[in-house]
Amino acid sequence: NQYGFFGRNFAKKDVITVIPEYTLSPKANVDEMTSEIAMAIKWVQKNIGKYNGDTGKLFVTGHSAGGQLVANAVLNPKFGIDVKSISGIILNDAAGIDMKDYLEKYPPTTEDDYLATWSNEPKNWYQASPIYFLNEKSPPFLIYVGKKTYQSITTANKHFLTELNKFQPEVKPIFLDKGHIPMLLQYFWPASNRFSETKIFIDQNRK
Repeated sequence: NQYGFFGRNFAKKDVITVIPEYTLSPKANVDEMTSEIAMAIKWVQKNIGKYNGDTGKLFVTGHSAGGQLVANAVLNPKFGIDVKSISGIILNDAAGIDMKDYLEKYPPTTEDDYLATWSNEPKNWYQASPIYFLNEKSPPFLIYVGKKTYQSITTANKHFLTELNKFQPEVKPIFLDKGHIPMLLQYFWPASNRFSETKIFIDQNRK
C-alpha cells in the first residue's frame, strides 16, 4: 500500500506494475524472502494475462534490499526462474548484491537482525549474492546508483558492474546526486525522468 504511486506513475507510461510483499527479518531469512519474490514472479507469469499484461515483456525492479531480492530470484537457478523469461532487470541503488564480500569483511551479528537474515554460513552468503550468478544468459540490466548513498552500496555496485561488464560491456550505471532513500522517493513524481528512462529500456529489450 505504501508504493501505490510507483504503480500509478508507471501505468501512465502503459506499464502494468505488480508490487509484491515479502516477510521481513527476523521472521524470515534472506532465502525465504527470495523464495517469496520468486513465487510472486511466477504468479505474474501465470496470471498477468488476465490484466492485459504480456509475459513476453516481463521486467523486474527493486530498490535497496528489493534490488538484491529480484536479482537473485532471477539469476540464482535454485529459485526456479527461467532467465530467458525475464526481459530485463532494473536495479535502483541495490543493496546486498555482493553480500559474500561484505560479510567476509564485516561478519554478521545480531545487530539489525543481520545474523537472523544472513546466518554465519559463508555458503549462504554466496547463495544470496546475485553477482556470482551473472553469465552470458543474464537479462539486460539498467542500473541506478546514488552519489550520496551508503558506501557499502557503492562498493557492491562497483563489484557487480565489473562482473556484469564481462557479459554486457555496454552497461553503464546512471549516477544520480541523491541519497539512498531519495533514490526511491523520486518515483513519487510522475514527471521523474526515471519513468521515461525505464520505458525506453523496456521498449528496447522487450521480447
